[in-house]
Amino acid sequence: MSSAPSPMELALALAEEAAAQGEAPVGAVIVEGQTVLAAERNRMRALADPTAHAEMLAIKSALAVRGTGRLDGCDLYVTLEPCAMCAGAIAHTRLRRIYFAAEDIKAGAVENGIRLFDQPTCHHRPEVIGGLSAGRAETMLVDFFRKLRD
Repeated sequence: MSSAPSPMELALALAEEAAAQGEAPVGAVIVEGQTVLAAERNRMRALADPTAHAEMLAIKSALAVRGTGRLDGCDLYVTLEPCAMCAGAIAHTRLRRIYFAAEDIKAGAVENGIRLFDQPTCHHRPEVIGGLSAGRAETMLVDFFRKLRD
């Protein structure tokens, strides 16, 4: 008997799907308790939309499932530290907790860059837990971008 994958395992599988489709390998899953509300991957190229980050798509899907404008009490699992756009959406939807895998030194906005949730003007600060499955996510990202350069 096999159990369902953890939310981060599901996010990593979605990141692999994204890479297979030529998208940056990022996956995001939003859960409420043990229920998966949304599971998305980067689709910027497929949708010709630079805002189609995995987190943004997952947030929109989870909001539709909930039928509200908020995701309080929900947790986000994402394979890469959110950027400023995604961090802003996380604050506005009031996600309770963020688990991310790999740090994003260049474009991250949670533990790197602007550190949005630490700003006095940020109206909601979710709990942040970084480094979950970081090695696997980092390897996937490095391999993807190395292939682009070759």
